[in-house]
Amino acid sequence: MFGKSMRRTAITVTACAAALAAGVPAHATSTYSAFAFSLSSSEPTIYNFINSATKTLDMTMYELQDTTAVNDLIAREHAGVTVRVILDRKETSTNNAAYNTLTKAGVGVVWSSSQFVYTHQKTITVDGSESLVLSGNLTSKYYSTSRDYGVFDNDANDVNSIEQVFDADYTGQSITPSDGDNLLWSPTDARTRLLSIINGATTTLDVEEEELSDPAVVDAIANQAQNGVTVRVVVENPSSYSSEISEIENAGGTVVGYSSSTGFYVHAKAIVADYGLSTAAVEVGSMNMTTNSLDNNRELGIILTDTGVESVVENAFNSDYAGGASV
Repeated sequence: MFGKSMRRTAITVTACAAALAAGVPAHATSTYSAFAFSLSSSEPTIYNFINSATKTLDMTMYELQDTTAVNDLIAREHAGVTVRVILDRKETSTNNAAYNTLTKAGVGVVWSSSQFVYTHQKTITVDGSESLVLSGNLTSKYYSTSRDYGVFDNDANDVNSIEQVFDADYTGQSITPSDGDNLLWSPTDARTRLLSIINGATTTLDVEEEELSDPAVVDAIANQAQNGVTVRVVVENPSSYSSEISEIENAGGTVVGYSSSTGFYVHAKAIVADYGLSTAAVEVGSMNMTTNSLDNNRELGIILTDTGVESVVENAFNSDYAGGASV
């Protein structure tokens, strides 16, 4: 088993006074930390978290095609941990092997509910006490080329909400999710919560997204640029979002892009507002800035005022922004 000190590859900090000053609830015992995916062939930070489970492990995953992760889940089940997994029902070509292997090994695994177009959420909760919220899937063939993030969260209200939604989704029941202290969910309030962090920026707004087409979100980003906020956007496949990019650039923002043909793929879904200021906030999650993602999918994200999480995302964003091609 791996302890917390062995699975932290990024800064872990106590929920700080800045959260209270910004009016965001935080508990003195809650901690948050973030990491960028390794850009290598494996994700040991995630494996170590899986292997830390001693009682229960609940996973919702859009795509699961990682032999190490699957074997770790089976090992936890055989060690007496109650393991439950939800896999997206429309990604059967990707998920069938994992589904069959887990089922054969006695792991509780179900296909996602038809009440959502996609169950695009990527979350792991261990022992009912800590959750890992991811922007990336557990699909190992993409690890070495994709920008993605993960955020660890042991806020009790957040974890309880994630577990309540998992229980409902696992059994195919309807639920209106609670945001806990820091969460945003699709298809309930994700758009409103994304707009809150975008509209709350006073000086800078950095956006890194695989997909960028929801009109309300794009309008909000452009409005912030028009209002004098320094807006920087990193996007994958910019040719697919030419009108949205033009709107942002015409308002004064700057956009850089990547294409999968370059070998580096922006799969991330993240926002950093007012980095370095007392008003700073960061969002990481599974939801793309598309209408389908916000209105029809099961998605989960987290918004924090945690300086450690902000730094991890902002540092990776700066690298990606510097390496992108102007649009």
